[in-house]
Amino acid sequence: MMRCPNCSSKDIGKIGSHQFYCWSCFIELTVNGEKMSVYQVEEDGTLSSLDDLFFEEPMPAAHIHANGM
Repeated sequence: MMRCPNCSSKDIGKIGSHQFYCWSCFIELTVNGEKMSVYQVEEDGTLSSLDDLFFEEPMPAAHIHANGM
């Protein structure tokens, strides 16, 4: 059973071969193998990616600076 990564609801509907829709928080999910993408459906029907909010990758150590140095 699939759960929404945003609200943890199980109220997920299938809208395409690899596309799903959460009826609780109204986001669209695309699943392709092990990769999931999350989108907000805008008023005009376009999709805005929310992947940067849900699947943030850790920052490489070379970019972390202690004490602002």
